[in-house]
Amino acid sequence: MPSTAWWDGNHVHDTALERSVRPKILLVDDNASVRDTLRAVLELSQFDVKTAANVTDAIHLIYTEAFDVLLSDLHLPGAGDGFTIVSAMRHRHPDAVTLLFTGYPALREAMDAILLQADEIMVKPMPVPELLALIREKLKNRGVRRTSNTERVASILEREADATIADWLSRVEEDDELNHLVLGHDGRTGHLPLLIRELVHRLRVPRRLGTKQVSEGAVEHGKIRHAQGYTIPMIIEESRMLQVSLFHTLQSNLNVVDFSLLLIDVMTIADEVDSQLKQTIMSFTEASVANARTIPAPEPV
Repeated sequence: MPSTAWWDGNHVHDTALERSVRPKILLVDDNASVRDTLRAVLELSQFDVKTAANVTDAIHLIYTEAFDVLLSDLHLPGAGDGFTIVSAMRHRHPDAVTLLFTGYPALREAMDAILLQADEIMVKPMPVPELLALIREKLKNRGVRRTSNTERVASILEREADATIADWLSRVEEDDELNHLVLGHDGRTGHLPLLIRELVHRLRVPRRLGTKQVSEGAVEHGKIRHAQGYTIPMIIEESRMLQVSLFHTLQSNLNVVDFSLLLIDVMTIADEVDSQLKQTIMSFTEASVANARTIPAPEPV
């Protein structure tokens, strides 16, 4: 790990106290050369620096460590981008300074005309003295930030979970195929709070689309639906209705939704609900097979 000691012309400084009061920066760039160079410059300028090469690693650090500054490339490989990281930083560390780099000057001009969550969008390459001056200025004035009434999809779905469930239930009650099974409110909707919480977590801590991860809510849902007498087509239909209700909730909150991240969030919702559906059906099928094995064979005539 690079040394954090520095020389002021008289002696070396590297005390634990000095390190503890240094502003902590999360530097995100998929170019290893850029990461290493910027890290060295920032550390020599008395910043504590952690680095990440992609969105997933960056968000993991955001949720496990405290930061004063985010310095990220806007364009990153894989699911999500710099705005995804900014949103996570805003959620976890609302007072942190958030700075994004872009290699496209025209894009910066366009972004400046939109209400964004980032404190500044900079054009690469940016002279190091200007970058350091900007970071120090933003740290000095942090808290003085333009008011934004935008809200991430994850926050909207978390806040409106009860309304989403109520909308889903009203759709189910109008469907003859689903409604012919007489179930109480909890029996019908008991699986939804956990499925929605898992979805909200997925939106806040994104992973690559198509990535397999166990959904405890979906597995339990499959077992319960088997015991209740559902069929696989019924499970598929109620999953379709869940997506409709989720998107209806977003439609009802368009006045506050963060459009800069809406597309990737919608893709994530579809991917997660489909993954939950697949796991529900697998759990349902396993329960059916296990039940068939316990049924005694008929006595020979």
